[in-house]
Amino acid sequence: MVEKNVMLAKAYYQAMNEKDFSAVEKYWHSDARLITPFGERKGKDAILPAVKDFMSSFTTLVIRASFGSEHQAMLVVDLEYPLPVGILRSAVLMTFKDDLIMQSELFFDTQPFMKK
Repeated sequence: MVEKNVMLAKAYYQAMNEKDFSAVEKYWHSDARLITPFGERKGKDAILPAVKDFMSSFTTLVIRASFGSEHQAMLVVDLEYPLPVGILRSAVLMTFKDDLIMQSELFFDTQPFMKK
């Protein structure tokens, strides 16, 4: 189960890197929760517009490390944005239920976005 969660998390982020929204939306549970430094959204229908905006904002995504547990996976990710943001180092803790993302909590410094 641990490796499966890591594989699901990596596949989801790879689909985002490829800008494949139709693949990305299939990973979310209908009752999912998204937590970011900018706020929280509940429910797949509320989450997907934010995910779509996020996908259009970065140019490159690189997974640097991954870890898993029984119901969770954690990724360390570098995102490249146009200047003035540049490289944003981040992490995400994803909780899975029935092989779908039940919760995704993002960790990153919001200060680079205040420069825009």
